[in-house]
Amino acid sequence: MAPPPPRELLRIIEAALLGPGPPSPAQRVELFHAVRDAAPAFRTLLSYPGPKASDRTQVESKEVRLPDMPPITLDDTDVQIAVKLSDELNLNEIECVRLLVDANREWVLYGRELLEIYRLAAGLWYMERRDLITSLYILLRSVGLDQGLDADLISEIQEQMEVLFRDGLRQRIITLVKELNREEPTGIGRPGCERYVLDFRGALVERRAIVSRERLSLSHCLALSGIIKLMSPKEVKDVFSILKDCAAEANENASVELQITYGVLFSLVVSFVSDILSTSGERASLSSDSSFRHEFHELVMRTGNNTTVEGFVGVVRLAWTVHLMLTQDRSSSRDMSDIWSCLEIICRHNAFEFFRERVLKTAAYQNDDEDIVYMYTGYTHKLMMCFLSHPTSRDKIKEMKENAMAALSPYGPPRDHREDPGGNGEQTGQPTNQPFVSLLELVREIYQKEPELVHGNEELWTFVMYAGEDHTNTQTLVAFLGLLSTLASTEVGAAKVYELLQGKVYRSVGWSTLFDCLSIYEEKFKKSIQSSASMLPDFPEGDAQALVAYLAVLQKVVENGNPTERRKWFPDIEPLFKLLSYENVPPYLKGALRNAVAAFIKVSPLLKDAIWSYLEQYDLPVVSTSLGHHSTVQVYDMRFELNEVEARRESYPSTISFLKLVNALIAEERNISDKGRRFMGIFKFVYEDVFGPFPQRAYADPQEKWELALACLEHFRMVLSMYDLKDDDIYASINTSAPSSIAGQLPVLELLKDFMSGKVAFRNIMNIILVGVDSLINERTTQTYGILLEKTVHLSLEIFILVMERDLALADVFRPLYQPLDVVLAQNHRQIISLLEFVRYDYLPQIQQCSIKIMGILSSRIVGLVQLLLKADVAKAIIEDYAACLEFRFDDSQVIDNTKDDVGVLILQLLVDNICRPAPNITHLLLRFDVNGTIERTILKPKSHYSCLKIILDNLEKVTKPDINALLHEFSFQLLYELCLDPLTCGPVMDLLSAKKYQFFSKHVGTIGVMPLPRRNSNQSLRISMLHERAWLLKILALALHQSDISSSVYREACLAILYHTFGQCVENFRSANLFHSPDTSAGISNGPTNRNKVLDLLEVIQFRCPDTSMKYPQLLSNLGVDSKIEEILRNSATSEFGGVYYYSERGDRLIDLDAFHEKLIQVMSQELSSQLTEHEKGELKELVHHLLKWAWRYNKNLEEQAAQLHMLTGWSQIVEVAVSRRMSLLEDRSELLFQLLDASLSATTSPDCSVKMAYVLTNVALTCMAKLRDERFICPAGADSDAVTCVDIISAKQLSNAACNSLLFKLIMATLRSESSEALRRRQYALLLSYFQYCRSILDSDIPPSVLRFLLLEEQEGDEDDLTLQKVLKEHNDLVHANFSIIRKEAQAIVDLVTKDAVHGSETGRAISFYVLDALISIDHENENELKKIRFSGKCFMEDMSSSESSQRFCTIEAQFSLLLRISHHYGKHGSQILLSMGALQNLSSFNLMGLHKKGNSRAITSIVKERAGEIDKKRSLVAPVLRIVTSFTSLVDSADFLEIKNKIVREIMDFAKQHQSVFNSILRENVSGANLFTLERLNMVVSILSKVWAYEENEECSYVQDLFSIMDSLFSLDFGSSNFMQSANMIENQKSELIVFGVCFSLISYLYFLATKKNMRFQVSYGHNSDQQQPTLQMVSDLLNSITLALERVAEEKYLLLNKARDLNELSRKEVDEIIKLCMKQDCISPNDNIRKRRYIAMINLCCMAGNRDQLITLLLQIAECAITILLVHFNDEGYAADISSFSDELLPVLERLEHLKEDKVGRSLKLFHRSVTTLKEMTIRSMTL
Repeated sequence: MAPPPPRELLRIIEAALLGPGPPSPAQRVELFHAVRDAAPAFRTLLSYPGPKASDRTQVESKEVRLPDMPPITLDDTDVQIAVKLSDELNLNEIECVRLLVDANREWVLYGRELLEIYRLAAGLWYMERRDLITSLYILLRSVGLDQGLDADLISEIQEQMEVLFRDGLRQRIITLVKELNREEPTGIGRPGCERYVLDFRGALVERRAIVSRERLSLSHCLALSGIIKLMSPKEVKDVFSILKDCAAEANENASVELQITYGVLFSLVVSFVSDILSTSGERASLSSDSSFRHEFHELVMRTGNNTTVEGFVGVVRLAWTVHLMLTQDRSSSRDMSDIWSCLEIICRHNAFEFFRERVLKTAAYQNDDEDIVYMYTGYTHKLMMCFLSHPTSRDKIKEMKENAMAALSPYGPPRDHREDPGGNGEQTGQPTNQPFVSLLELVREIYQKEPELVHGNEELWTFVMYAGEDHTNTQTLVAFLGLLSTLASTEVGAAKVYELLQGKVYRSVGWSTLFDCLSIYEEKFKKSIQSSASMLPDFPEGDAQALVAYLAVLQKVVENGNPTERRKWFPDIEPLFKLLSYENVPPYLKGALRNAVAAFIKVSPLLKDAIWSYLEQYDLPVVSTSLGHHSTVQVYDMRFELNEVEARRESYPSTISFLKLVNALIAEERNISDKGRRFMGIFKFVYEDVFGPFPQRAYADPQEKWELALACLEHFRMVLSMYDLKDDDIYASINTSAPSSIAGQLPVLELLKDFMSGKVAFRNIMNIILVGVDSLINERTTQTYGILLEKTVHLSLEIFILVMERDLALADVFRPLYQPLDVVLAQNHRQIISLLEFVRYDYLPQIQQCSIKIMGILSSRIVGLVQLLLKADVAKAIIEDYAACLEFRFDDSQVIDNTKDDVGVLILQLLVDNICRPAPNITHLLLRFDVNGTIERTILKPKSHYSCLKIILDNLEKVTKPDINALLHEFSFQLLYELCLDPLTCGPVMDLLSAKKYQFFSKHVGTIGVMPLPRRNSNQSLRISMLHERAWLLKILALALHQSDISSSVYREACLAILYHTFGQCVENFRSANLFHSPDTSAGISNGPTNRNKVLDLLEVIQFRCPDTSMKYPQLLSNLGVDSKIEEILRNSATSEFGGVYYYSERGDRLIDLDAFHEKLIQVMSQELSSQLTEHEKGELKELVHHLLKWAWRYNKNLEEQAAQLHMLTGWSQIVEVAVSRRMSLLEDRSELLFQLLDASLSATTSPDCSVKMAYVLTNVALTCMAKLRDERFICPAGADSDAVTCVDIISAKQLSNAACNSLLFKLIMATLRSESSEALRRRQYALLLSYFQYCRSILDSDIPPSVLRFLLLEEQEGDEDDLTLQKVLKEHNDLVHANFSIIRKEAQAIVDLVTKDAVHGSETGRAISFYVLDALISIDHENENELKKIRFSGKCFMEDMSSSESSQRFCTIEAQFSLLLRISHHYGKHGSQILLSMGALQNLSSFNLMGLHKKGNSRAITSIVKERAGEIDKKRSLVAPVLRIVTSFTSLVDSADFLEIKNKIVREIMDFAKQHQSVFNSILRENVSGANLFTLERLNMVVSILSKVWAYEENEECSYVQDLFSIMDSLFSLDFGSSNFMQSANMIENQKSELIVFGVCFSLISYLYFLATKKNMRFQVSYGHNSDQQQPTLQMVSDLLNSITLALERVAEEKYLLLNKARDLNELSRKEVDEIIKLCMKQDCISPNDNIRKRRYIAMINLCCMAGNRDQLITLLLQIAECAITILLVHFNDEGYAADISSFSDELLPVLERLEHLKEDKVGRSLKLFHRSVTTLKEMTIRSMTL
């Protein structure tokens, strides 16, 4: 197979070998396949095809064919760049074209200049080379170094590496290390070629620097290769030759060149050591080749003039000597001669000194790769142990020791006190130490770097025992003690060194020597003072050095000793203090004394207090004077020693040690109530005398300069972090009468004032920052003090952050004298830029963190920060630096436990926090928005510009290293979501994410979205982060679905992709689109027959039970009453900043601050510990504190997991609801999909793992799905085979099967009855239940009578099929209704009790919907009596509080109550009405303040209410109709003949009601019918209906209702009902409804006349009377009504006929004609421009049928009116007393009757036999009257 691309190869290797856990089986397989496929590339490492004439000709022809690609057309620029690349990089021309293609894919080259394109392509080529070398390095490192990988895995990799080395890989590496340094196209390039390339971030990088880094990596590979397979003799000689070349060119300031030299050097060391330690016969190749031994020995023994080369060769000689010693032939005198000759030259040139000073201690060595340095040190340790343990070398060491003792006097020449007592100074000339001393120092240096190598190292301790004997001079003693101090760097080593110096091993070296010497000198100086000597005696330099060395050992032993044992080691430390006050004691000795004292601080609190007292007793005082004032009296104090003693020597060890000691003491202080007042003198000394003149002082050793600065800055940092400032402290500093006195000053306040006024501390720290990131990098990599400078910069940045956390509070008080720090910084823009540029410094992540935090603070304060950066021309660099920092974090393989220290998280949070800030802001800048133009019009091009956006998108596409980068992925998704929400950035970001390249977001649903979560007990943090990550992903996709304009093809395709990858389906034309046939998607889609619905899988991921966060207190805490105090602490919701124990995480979760909680617990427990408790109980109480802290930690994690679970569910709900509500038209099989979602949501809600909050979200989703399912049924037609719509489509509309519906109802009932619930949740569940019942109602609308359907079915089907189809639908519906009732009945008691409880005791909203649920339950009740009994009592309670409140929500509740009462009355008929009456419903309604009006006559009160509460009046008016409907329902009992007594009571109560509300009734009755709206007509209809039923029984006419009714008759009966627009409404549907209501009024009125004529035997006048004061009904009025009804019957019958014919012929109409019908029916909102003709015809068909049904109902009503009118006339015609009068209007009546006779049954749609008989009878009587 073809080798994988270098980048892909590196990704595979990193994932398998650098992950936090062992590689999975799949990763192992992938790794071995990749390594095997990449073997040819490794064998020919960095060897590429060269230029070729034929290929150049092809390129110049401007048409090139690349493998697996179509022909590529080039332009002149492309040809020119390809040729230039070929010439300057020695590459084949076709390969150069490939580079251009890859560069265009990576960067988009369009619009760039020729040189920039060349540099990008060259940079890409070098990146490929780097990836290949790095892959090889990781493989070699995994084998060569123990990284905890599986042994079998390492063995397999090693086998493949050994094969590569046998094939010449190592020889290729050796050649490359040498040749890459040449000025050739294959190396650093010819002198005239382009010197720079553009790296991965678009920054200019020198080609030489890139090649040097390649050589360095290759040198590392070379060194590691010696561990895997030994070098051959030829390879050893080649490497030795390269070493001398590299050494000759090495420069102390060129760290990379030095590191390359070290790599070559240690490759030889590793080979020699591996050869001598090898137990395999196959490996021992060097020692067995005698010719090589002789040749190489001659090479090694040759000397030269170059001291540097000789030094490196000397190290090789040392390694070669050890190799010879351990592989020698003891019988060969030549071998022994060679060994001794080597040893002689090694000692003569002191190779130990060079090895230590010029290799191990250099900055280049310390800054090399950490793993490589560890390997170098490890093999140096092995080398030296072989050297120290061999008899031959031991003899030489003995000789060296004897020479050292003989050559030096007991006290040699005094060393300068500025030098390290252990000889740590830089050696630039010839070595000055004796070889034995250098050997000791070399061994010390090895174990100083890797202290753990001391463990179990018996050879080392044997050497130590020998080296410590019989020292006769200071230099060897100091070197030996320095070695002991290093060996004491571990707990085991400290114990062993302590025992060695107890006096039992060495005669003259021991602890007693140290303390005796200190006591002797203290006595000597004391006597000198007592003798009044003018000067104290000098302190011998040799003794001082020896004491310093002893004290260093003491310091290490105490620091690293066992905490329990070390308390017993040195009971009396007072002697360490007694020499501190003497002026003649050298400062460096005082420094060593204080450093030793500092080690005792943490031994015990008592010892710490003793140290304070000893310091006050013995150490130099810190004279306290006012700030800025110095005493004229000369006192020997710390100030004097600093300025007079140390300043003259330009060395400050005493001051440095003093600052470190007081810093360590202050850090251990627990009583900070005085806020540092007692340390004000120390602060002043540090501030004024040490740090103030710090930049102006001279320093002999620059390392001391930065040590001094570090000590000062550490003091400032403690001052700012330890002490809190309250408002009282601030105001007290203003009001104090003596501001210059120490007593009134606080260190923290004084330091803040300094920064806020730009004084000395600010200036000095700012000058440290202004060193700049480039200078810091240079110092860090080339100087040994670079690490100290790095720490100094870090502390400086931390101090800036601490100041900016407090400055705003002070600025409000101290303005204008003191300003916020950002204002001070803004006075010089260079200061701000310097602070922000340190994000580029990648040697110490903490510096990057501080720089990012400062950026966050400044971006929130400085509005014009972006313009400032643009003006300073550093914006591009800042963008690239942040992107590089983020990319490095994404590529890192280390798990960061504390997210606050994660630079990636900090950058992403910075971007998120700045989104909403004024534009242009930092987010816009770092993401490459157009900050110079309009943000919302930016066209984002992440491929063209290196930025954080490019890094984020690239990493979100791959989502690699989820176990490491999960938090970064989470915040990256959040960032994109917030960008899509922001009004400025949403347009550009949505445009970008809708592009095809970024449709991987939708594909992630099927990958990371449904991936199983990690187990809670293995990695809960990862589990939490992955939940949030999926939540943000789903919210992004939901937002894209919601905001996308699908009229745009790009957005439409993006939406379809989201739907396909999320729901597993979309419209058919998208599945065949090119998107799914692209190479990157076709494979994934063809895996199965259908794409699975990922939404259901996502829901399964969320369904798990979160652990309990409650706390069970142990019995001891309960007994002591502490549990209540802890509960009180936890109940306080304040954050730790305001005295609480909580804090808000970066996600916004409120968590317990463990430190604050611990402090509170200590306070509570300390009170109990002081009480009378046993020691056992006290110990148990302390253990409980740790137990509570563990609980708090678990509480935080569990709370975070609960929040993450709910967050993902919220994201899931959003994408489901948006897709269902807005993008349903893009999906297929919609009903089945909706059922799946409904079923899954309800199933999840019933799960015991589902919390109340989750159930609420799931119920909302179910509500949306049910609403859409209802719409799908009632709005969208079934089937899609043709554009035609039939009546069958109406009666067989899409509906779930009965089994599916029953399943949904059952789960809904179970969810409603769940044990853990809330009213808010139940409200949503009740709404869902109501929506379900609405869905289950019959599709046969009550407005569409069966006759209409039968007519249409008869036209469409043959025979009796119409009845069968209709019966089948009705049967299925009835079965569903009965099944629903059966399910409800099983849980009826629980359901009714729950709903009733909410209806009675719930909130107003809950009560209202509970009433509606009871209404719905009654509507499906098929056992009337049983169900009614369950609700009766509660119904009585409902009636009692109808007028208890007048709030807006209360009216909604009352409406629901009325609805329930109406349902009872309607569903249970007369029996229901009787029950309501027995509950006192009518009395309650009578007392109800209808329309906000009181009883008649209270007009003043009415006026007041109307003026003050007009809104509530309107609400009450809306309740008039429900009240009247209920009263109307009671009138059904009036016609009951079985209960005469009850009837009289009912009539009386209804009449009383009418009388009580006379004003309401009168106002309704006197409304103008003409032009009235539906609401007015409906009220009129009900009032007339009520009065027509009961008022005939009223004997007294005191309310004028009869006259009102007669007046209405007069106005209505005379209307021309034959006209189709007599209601004068433009809305046809409203007109039809109004017409139906008006004729209902007419029916009530004619029924009233019918009752008067038939029951009360009243006879009406024939015509209108002119002399009567009161209006009376007349026969003429009845005749006029009959005439109008006849005309209306003819008109309505014709309209019905036309509507039915139009419905029948609907499929013949065009789209325009169908739209006109829809418009006529006012149903435009039911369709969209994208709906097809079938849906339009369906909507039109439904509405035509409804209109025809309305006409059919009206025909029935008109016939009833006509029958009543005819009966009234018949009664009068039969009355002989009226016969003569009637004849006068018979002429008018006869034509009407004749027209009624001509009515056809087929027109009106019902039988007219009885009607015609009545008409005929009346006609005969009319004719008879005419003849009289």
